[in-house]
Amino acid sequence: MRTRKRSAAASAGLHAGLIVGTAVALFPPLWLLVTSFKPKGEAFSTALVKDFTLDNYDHVLADTYFLDWFANSLLVVFGTTVIGVFIAATTGYALSRFRFPGMRPLLWVLLITQMFPMAVLIVPLYNTLATLGLLNQPVGLILTYLTVAVPFCAWMMKGFFDTVPVSIDESGRVDGLSPFGTFWRLIMPLAKPGLAVTGFYTFVTAWAEVAYATAFMTGEENLTLAGGLQTFVNRYGADWGSMTAAAVVIAVPAAVVFGFAQRHLVSGMTAGAVKS
Repeated sequence: MRTRKRSAAASAGLHAGLIVGTAVALFPPLWLLVTSFKPKGEAFSTALVKDFTLDNYDHVLADTYFLDWFANSLLVVFGTTVIGVFIAATTGYALSRFRFPGMRPLLWVLLITQMFPMAVLIVPLYNTLATLGLLNQPVGLILTYLTVAVPFCAWMMKGFFDTVPVSIDESGRVDGLSPFGTFWRLIMPLAKPGLAVTGFYTFVTAWAEVAYATAFMTGEENLTLAGGLQTFVNRYGADWGSMTAAAVVIAVPAAVVFGFAQRHLVSGMTAGAVKS
């Protein structure tokens, strides 16, 4: 099959577009990083850092509840990710391998729940958590994040498990494994790409979510990182230096998690797109 050679003008246009796109994508985080090292009076200066300072980071770490926010976020993220990945994986496997009454309605329920904006659910979830005594509790925040992450991740894991040959399950049963034993010992090791995507999505959901974190948690010491950032902004102004410094610190764990998961992300997100 003959391939068409790209003209010089088309090649130049393509590279120019890529350069512009890269610049647009990199400008916000780079400017955030630069601003975090500026004195507070120069936050809106268009010049690069003239008077390099770490005062913003020192203020955030020493004079605010940032470390408490960080600990709260780690607790919520860990609980949401571990529980969410397990529920999504088991649900996706059951929907992929078994046929049972109510299966199709369950699939529709998982899909329809993704159509509701999070803001619409704040009031009913608030009332539910208040009834259960889970307001201002990390457990309550974990439960609300699971309602966001699990339906989407279960659909995604179902698509991934659909690509795993059923013969593997049959061989496990021949060897005397129970259905859960087959899932845990044979299928789960093959599901690493799908689990990486599920874990990363669940992590981001809990790490960066703001609406639930501010609605269900009160008191500065009880906030998560996303909710804590809002304390730098009030009706009288904003502490941009502290906010940018905190944002840079918050971005580091997300970048680390992405670095560990990125080699599985492409294969995990495209799994189930085609039938084998």
